[in-house]
Amino acid sequence: MTAPAQPKKIVAPTVSQINAEFVTQLACKYWAPHIKKKSPFDIKVIEDIYEKEIVKSRFAIRKIMLLEFSQYLENYLWMNYSPEVSSKAYLMSICCMVNEKFRENVPAWETFKKKPDHFPFFFKCILKAALAETDGEFSLHEQTVLLLFLDHCFNSLEVDLIRSQVQQLISLPMWMGLQPARLELELKKTPKLRKFWNLIKKNDEKMDPEAREQAYQERRFLSQLIQKFISVLKSVPLSDPVTMDKVHYCERFIELMIDLEALLPTRRWFNTILDDSHVLVHCYLSNLVRREEDGHLFSQLLDMLKFYTGFEINDQTGNALTENEMTTIHYDRITSLQVSRHERRISQIQQLNQMPLYPTEKIIWDENIVPTEYYSGEGCLALPKLNLQFLTLHDYLLRNFNLFRLESTYEIRQDIEDSVSRMKPWQSEYGGVVFGGWARMAQPIVAFTVVEVAKPNIGENWPTRVRADVTINLNVRDHIKDEWEGLRKHDVCFLITVRPTKPYGTKFDRRRPFIEQVGLVYVRGCEIQGMLDDKGRVIEDGPEPRPSLRGESRTFRVFLDPNQYQQDMTNTIQNGAEDVYETFNVIMRRKPKENNFKAVLETIRNLMNTDCVVPDWLHDIILGYGDPSSAHYSKMPNQIATLDFNDTFLSIEHLKASFPGHNVKVTVDDPALQIPPFRITFPVRSGKGKKRKDVDGEDEDTEEAKTLIVEPHVIPNRGPYPYNQPKRNTIQFTHTQIEAIRAGMQPGLTMVVGPPGTGKTDVAVQIISNIYHNFPEQRTLIVTHSNQALNQLFEKIMALDIDERHLLRLGHGEEELETEKDFSRYGRVNYVLARRIELLEEVKRLQKSLGVPGDASYTCETAGYFFLYQVMSRWEEYISKVKNKSNTMPDITEVSAFFPFHEYFANAPQPIFKGRSYEEDMEIAEGCFRHIKKIFTQLEEFRASELLRSGLDRSKYLLVKEAKIIAMTCTHAALKRHDLVKLGFKYDNILMEEAAQILEIETFIPLLLQNPQDGFSRLKRWIMIGDHHQLPPVIKNMAFQKYSNMEQSLFTRFVRVGVPTVDLDAQGRARASLCNLYNWRYKNLGNLPHVQLLLEFSTANAGLLYDFQLINVEDFQGVGESEPNPYFYQNLGEAEYVVALFMYMCLLGYPADKISILTTYNGQKHLIRDIINRRCGSNPLIGRPNKVTTVDRFQGQQNDYILLSLVRTRAVGHLRDVRRLVVAMSRARLGLYIFARVSLFQNCFELTPAFSQLTARPLHLHIIPTEPFPTSRKNGERPSHEVQIIKNMPQMANFVYNMYMHLIQTTHHYHQTLLQLPPAMVEESEEVQSQETELETEEEAMSAQADIVPDEATDASSSQETSASETETTPNQTGASSSPEAIPAESEITGTGPVTVPSENNTPHDVTSTPGETE
Repeated sequence: MTAPAQPKKIVAPTVSQINAEFVTQLACKYWAPHIKKKSPFDIKVIEDIYEKEIVKSRFAIRKIMLLEFSQYLENYLWMNYSPEVSSKAYLMSICCMVNEKFRENVPAWETFKKKPDHFPFFFKCILKAALAETDGEFSLHEQTVLLLFLDHCFNSLEVDLIRSQVQQLISLPMWMGLQPARLELELKKTPKLRKFWNLIKKNDEKMDPEAREQAYQERRFLSQLIQKFISVLKSVPLSDPVTMDKVHYCERFIELMIDLEALLPTRRWFNTILDDSHVLVHCYLSNLVRREEDGHLFSQLLDMLKFYTGFEINDQTGNALTENEMTTIHYDRITSLQVSRHERRISQIQQLNQMPLYPTEKIIWDENIVPTEYYSGEGCLALPKLNLQFLTLHDYLLRNFNLFRLESTYEIRQDIEDSVSRMKPWQSEYGGVVFGGWARMAQPIVAFTVVEVAKPNIGENWPTRVRADVTINLNVRDHIKDEWEGLRKHDVCFLITVRPTKPYGTKFDRRRPFIEQVGLVYVRGCEIQGMLDDKGRVIEDGPEPRPSLRGESRTFRVFLDPNQYQQDMTNTIQNGAEDVYETFNVIMRRKPKENNFKAVLETIRNLMNTDCVVPDWLHDIILGYGDPSSAHYSKMPNQIATLDFNDTFLSIEHLKASFPGHNVKVTVDDPALQIPPFRITFPVRSGKGKKRKDVDGEDEDTEEAKTLIVEPHVIPNRGPYPYNQPKRNTIQFTHTQIEAIRAGMQPGLTMVVGPPGTGKTDVAVQIISNIYHNFPEQRTLIVTHSNQALNQLFEKIMALDIDERHLLRLGHGEEELETEKDFSRYGRVNYVLARRIELLEEVKRLQKSLGVPGDASYTCETAGYFFLYQVMSRWEEYISKVKNKSNTMPDITEVSAFFPFHEYFANAPQPIFKGRSYEEDMEIAEGCFRHIKKIFTQLEEFRASELLRSGLDRSKYLLVKEAKIIAMTCTHAALKRHDLVKLGFKYDNILMEEAAQILEIETFIPLLLQNPQDGFSRLKRWIMIGDHHQLPPVIKNMAFQKYSNMEQSLFTRFVRVGVPTVDLDAQGRARASLCNLYNWRYKNLGNLPHVQLLLEFSTANAGLLYDFQLINVEDFQGVGESEPNPYFYQNLGEAEYVVALFMYMCLLGYPADKISILTTYNGQKHLIRDIINRRCGSNPLIGRPNKVTTVDRFQGQQNDYILLSLVRTRAVGHLRDVRRLVVAMSRARLGLYIFARVSLFQNCFELTPAFSQLTARPLHLHIIPTEPFPTSRKNGERPSHEVQIIKNMPQMANFVYNMYMHLIQTTHHYHQTLLQLPPAMVEESEEVQSQETELETEEEAMSAQADIVPDEATDASSSQETSASETETTPNQTGASSSPEAIPAESEITGTGPVTVPSENNTPHDVTSTPGETE
């Protein structure tokens, strides 16, 4: 198996190259945005650029990239387009620009939407050009560009402008292109269609001849395009050389066909045309398929097209066909004997069930299936795409299944390459394997045996299960040993066979193909069942502590994939191949967070085998059809009229302000009684029958529709103790937040878009609380993307009035919950057991206070009898005495006198009865009884835990019966679906937080964690809260991310389809000026009042003139960005500048933990961490920032001050994705300081709204060194202190050094004076001394000074030693390259050798050779 040649990476041009380009010179003359005086439009410029730059370079991406980046399309091409100037070069230039925008993943149609007048004419020209003869005006290469453009159009049906043009090509009239006999056959099948067909004919006759001819052209377009393709296909010879233009044209054409077939609106009529033209037959019989090398991708694409043409769906209705219907159709076709169609059908699901789920070495290193990281976005691939719509749920699941599988395979490949190359497998002298290195995530296998092969199920030919034992020797550090011993049930590992051919000591070269270097032969997956104890039994997971094992040898029992095992054994027996399972010599584990792929694939496969029951009101929306607003609560038939908003409103005024434009009628007139909680009755309008209303009856209808009836109600007294008082919400929600809460309480689909800082979590928690109180019998499932978000939710839920016995958290993240309480399954079991004992103690006290003999508090059961016979009887007797007889006035004193539980409540605040009125005292008495009754109802619920003995059974009971609010991450839901369904898990509502960060399939699985009841799903509400303007789910492989659009979350797709959203519109995180940097991306994002009022937002940032600034950083020592490894970008000048500003802020007195340093690349993150370790990490005067991390990792977090390094100086890179820009700009609350190459970023069209504000301020750092933190200066005021302008990084570094030395000297001087003062004086002065400048001793001051003072004498070797001992790194961390030694006294910085980090075998190694993870 040979590894293919590495594809070339596209190198982005540098700024200097950009400026030297002919294109740039033209741009500066004609269309660049920053040029004031532009030359008038000249059509010749377009002709020249097209001929000389694009065609001459054979459509080189680099040239097209430059043009697109210079805003050629926006500011020149489309702005000046009209039918008069339209030409071939003009059309082609526009197509190239649009295609490039799609390749770069940036919005492409915005320009056309702003000026749509000439688009129809332009589109007709494109259609004409696509059908032109190839030897004529348009070359085949140019027509391939046009095909790609058309494909983008067909995939953008959500854009009105595009849809209006494309619709004519794919509607029923296109059947004009059918052969007459076939047309007759199709019309006969569906009589309704004949009616439509006759109508079309009639309308055609009314048209004038020219318009009719034009319409006929459009209708026949796709049929003619197919004929053109067939003629190109036939011109490909079998063995003679062929131009790649022809091959690429054919590939792109098939891609277009697949995309048309995979969308119902385009497929409905087109599938018949495609079938009638016998494209598949022509392709399978063509020479191109038989050409092994050139036709490989074409064949793969062809198989995909074949799959979709035969897809199990009725084209007209869009309904999925059952297995029986498909078989019937198949035999009908055989009887009509159409050749090439009667091979036996294997249903799609059978094929899927026989497929192994773990990738093997054949798939992992096949570039066509799993492309490398160097995917440029140019070619087409044989991969499914996730767009707006899907044919059926089966199609939806299948596409996701394939993509998820391949994306995981890509990550597995990276892990195997990393671990195995770290182990350094070499050939020993005797021909065996010797490992020269070690890896944290992989171990050599000592012994491997298959211990069980179970019999197959009836009708299957693969075993039901295969188990094996793997023994390894854990002679490693304790914490790594713990990681291996901590492998849990269902964790996936990989068994690897290596047979190296290289002798001992050969160096590994990461640039050369991996397989032949390490001699990798086989890879097989397995799933851990558990570790074996010394008696050979599997140690089960559970609350009990694990037994400690002696020695270093450990054996794991693992499950192998039965399908794979059967295939391998068949191969061994039939072909005499070697037995794979006797060769394994390495076992590799993966990080638990990234290792859930098998469970997710198994879950998707199980879903495809069951009849997926999605609620009717969601089915069409998930597939992307029908009315996108049909699941909005206003259109749901079961809308609820009266809802209890509990503690949502703080006052009646708050309620009135929350429903602007509504009349609020309160049922009580006394203002003293108009206090929350409120019940609100809404005017419910049935979803149907709205259209045909009498015109005159509309006014009263709208009047009524605007009236809300509000009824204040009193929560019944819960008892005399202070803790009996319900917890209350304290947040004054805005009216949009209230709309989101109202929508979330109603049945249906609710989508909430929450920009940064708009209180998404508060809204989520309030919805959960309100559902809990309104529908106590319903259960709500909470799903988030990260454990951190789940923690934030739980901390807020606990602050509301929700009984904690109803909360449960599943998954492994509960260890990180920052509360004393444990909400995991076993934590809840322990809580129930402890609570049971507490409550039985209370029963004992009650029994004693009532003077009842016996042992009522022995079990929950005896307590129940005690309540029934002793407590209830006393209460009923008491009620009969004090309830007022109809004729007499009630006596207040009797309420207290006859009360039977005085002694029990003796420990409550006294007096219990106030004696002010009979009603009040009676309510208190009832409250006391409610308190007692609650004890016994809880005990009744806890009775099950007395009957169930094991922790596992108790935890299952809690999950299925007791818990009302169950939380988990989307990963956990996918992992555990099978177990949850088996347990009979049930829920009625789903709330998803961070929904825009969850993969499409991981969002879908939580809808199906329960078995349907009578064929229907019991799901009533689905609430999704997210922000599609921030970063999408992380997809590591660029091909899947860009080509397959796998990073599109379901949330984003729903927004694109047009599902109604509630957009939160007031932020309370950042200063208004900082919010302006990103609020242009949202509909109308304003600020909450406190952003203007609170002192911290109105005060200036001490020592800095501006609250945000873009600081230009030029090359340092002639270098800007560097790339020691692929995508591992670093920029030394920026890194030093950022750290210098951080040190300056700390020296002024800013707390270090209020500052975070962010960057857009991993390489820069490591470089900055290294510099901080060198400069100031262990210095008590400065310290470390709160976090140094990437923008992507910091999503969802915030800090007061953010220092941001943008790294790139050659090309904008992935910051072009506006979503990343929004996240970067919105992390800071009070101050944002951005270090970047301004000339590069200010030209970028997508970033203009933010960068125009940033560049309006000076591009050099303005500091006020004499103004200490905190300052009293108001933001925007001129400072009274002197402002200093910093021109570049060396100046700043020098300045900070001098400032630090000055501080040390004053502190030193201060200590000297202290020593000479009499004792009484010393005490006084010590109180005065400020904390920031306190240094324990002179030695500490001097040692801190030594950290910063440049040591001219340090040579590279000594610096390497100190660095290796100082840097705290994990074994896998990659360090930084070429970090200069110290901040210098002069403005010149001396750079020494590369920084080193401890490697896995504890010897410092040069970091420049380690591969970086790409962001």
